[in-house]
Amino acid sequence: MLRAAFLASLMVSGVLVAVPPAVAQSVVDCGYYCDDRDPSLPLAARRSAHRPGTTPPPTAPPSTGGVPPAASAVVCNRYCDARDPALAPADRLAQTVSVGGRQISLRFNDTDAMGWAVVSSAQQGDEVWLDRSFDAGASWGSGSRLGDTAAPAGFGTWRTMMFNVDDWTGLGVGLLRACGRPAGSSAIACTSWYRTTWNAGERRTAAATALMERYNLGTGLFDTTGWWNSANALTAIIDNIRVTGMNSYRYAIARTYDLNRAAWQGDFINDYNDDVAWWGLAWLAAYDLTGDSRYLTTARAGANHIHRFWDSVCGGGIWWSSSKNYKNAIANSLYVQLNAALHNRIPGDTTFLNRARAGWTWFLGSKMINSANLVNDGLNSSCANNNLTPWSYNQGVPLAALVELHRATGDASLLTRARALADASTSSTFLNPGGILFDDGGGGDVPSFKGIYVRGLAALNRALADRPYTSYLRRQADTAHARDRSSADSYDQPWAGPFQRSDAARQHSAVDLMNAAG
Repeated sequence: MLRAAFLASLMVSGVLVAVPPAVAQSVVDCGYYCDDRDPSLPLAARRSAHRPGTTPPPTAPPSTGGVPPAASAVVCNRYCDARDPALAPADRLAQTVSVGGRQISLRFNDTDAMGWAVVSSAQQGDEVWLDRSFDAGASWGSGSRLGDTAAPAGFGTWRTMMFNVDDWTGLGVGLLRACGRPAGSSAIACTSWYRTTWNAGERRTAAATALMERYNLGTGLFDTTGWWNSANALTAIIDNIRVTGMNSYRYAIARTYDLNRAAWQGDFINDYNDDVAWWGLAWLAAYDLTGDSRYLTTARAGANHIHRFWDSVCGGGIWWSSSKNYKNAIANSLYVQLNAALHNRIPGDTTFLNRARAGWTWFLGSKMINSANLVNDGLNSSCANNNLTPWSYNQGVPLAALVELHRATGDASLLTRARALADASTSSTFLNPGGILFDDGGGGDVPSFKGIYVRGLAALNRALADRPYTSYLRRQADTAHARDRSSADSYDQPWAGPFQRSDAARQHSAVDLMNAAG
């Protein structure tokens, strides 16, 4: 069983602070899955949280003079920063916190995507200001103390000017919070981080926007998570564009591709075949959305690379990594999905279809599907089911694979088999304690698993005329939205709650869920 690594939390309610909090540092967490899982590979080939040639995020405290946000200090969107709140056509209260008998409030003009801070019960010299973050509240640098002002004598209420939440020109996706300090006191009260409803008008777009707050414009990846997780995060964003029609983050597709195509071995190929497949599926989603053939070409290159690892050991199947020491469920189910999906997008293909058919025949005969119709993690050295944890993503990818293979062949028995697998996983009390999906584990990998599961389940649900899993998906989404969400629409790993912290892996799983539930 994996040990959970709990980092400093992003608070849901207002906080009273004397100094800004330090950035939570990532921890490598190892149970029987580690963040870096295959010691048989040379160090240069192992998984890394960061793309080769890049550096980890800075570790300076997120305070004034710390890490500057990508956007400039003065932002001009529809209007420039420091606009009079009296001109706001809308006024929405986000939160109020108290300090020293004063009330500090954060208010929004959702029409113009701007916000301002207010101090009530004010006395002369009381300070009030805004902080603005472009990295999900991890730092605010030159976005600190925006509109800093002190209440004059004789005013019970005092406010800052209005400031933009986002930087549309600089592609900065932002948050605001209101802060205040009573005159003569060192105590500072700040609200939680919030944003306007711009690009966050409903729970699907709000979750996607919170994920894009973690998108690094310099690396084209998602901060706070790893290489393969970023492929899934990008897939979640592409799916969100498809289901909501919100195109604001379409730029991430080409940017990620252009900045990372030369990484590792090129064409998003590294020593892990599941990583290669995740990126291949991301580029197929990009191809479906944009019609740009370079994405299809790259996905095809990845699939051809993976096929090199098919051999006769255990009767067939591909190896998980280039060290050839493990044949597992995730790599092989992805092999079926990617090859079937390529066939469905390449007119006249037979090669990828034959690979997908052979892959599924082998997978079905491998006995990785146990007597409860759940998929265990892989095969042992005797080519028998190793009976390791049936992670949620090992249940979800076969569903997506069978949907693609059914589309390719018209074989109705494939959907029948997929439905039996889905019935088992949605009703499993191991996977769904209290009716809510949960993978019991920390580290860098596990937080992505549930999003992958619901993405596959949703694909099957769309393929079945009676939509049998709609209520299950909606229950997961409703519960997560009610019990596992921060003020900034960030989500944690346990959808049953409570919210403690978020990162890009946890967040993309939530985006996948909201996409799936509709």
